[in-house]
Amino acid sequence: MKVAVLVSGGGTNLQALIDAKAAGKLPHAELALVVASKPGVYALERAAKAGIETAVVRRKDYADADAFNDAMLNTLQSHGIEAVVLAGYLSMVGQNVVRAYPDRILNIHPSLIPSFCGAGYYGLRVHEAALKKGVKVTGATVHLVNEEYDDGRIVLQKAVYVEEGDTPETLQRRVMEQAEWEILPKALDLLTSGRL
Repeated sequence: MKVAVLVSGGGTNLQALIDAKAAGKLPHAELALVVASKPGVYALERAAKAGIETAVVRRKDYADADAFNDAMLNTLQSHGIEAVVLAGYLSMVGQNVVRAYPDRILNIHPSLIPSFCGAGYYGLRVHEAALKKGVKVTGATVHLVNEEYDDGRIVLQKAVYVEEGDTPETLQRRVMEQAEWEILPKALDLLTSGRL
């Protein structure tokens, strides 16, 4: 199955997918395209090093959300993409994309949904909220994408303990290492092998 990975930053989750593919853990997935929300992000370098084609689709290059969403869908379809992974992608995917890929778009979120999710919860904000609330366990969730923020059916979750003295940065790193980088490749394998 030809997969596109949508990114907005450094691409650590993209790297987890590239590494899983190299290790033979994604036998039914072809990492065919990486689409960045802006030029110059490190994720594009990761893709280039792995020999994956790249594209940049920037919201500010289009007159309105509809034009942007059409451009995103055209980019995906022109590359024959069959499934999509949102890996640190900071924009909401348009309804036209969701409808074109029903139950074939995965998102990784750095909390145990339904905690600390929805509009405004991304990046360090999620970990700041978890620490402020005083939770003892957090983690990551991979879910199918629908037309609401962080609302689609949950595919996999993994818990991570919050440790004394954690900062948002240390907690973010532990959640990535212990949860995100493990469950995202597993979820993509479930999707591409027809087991979802």
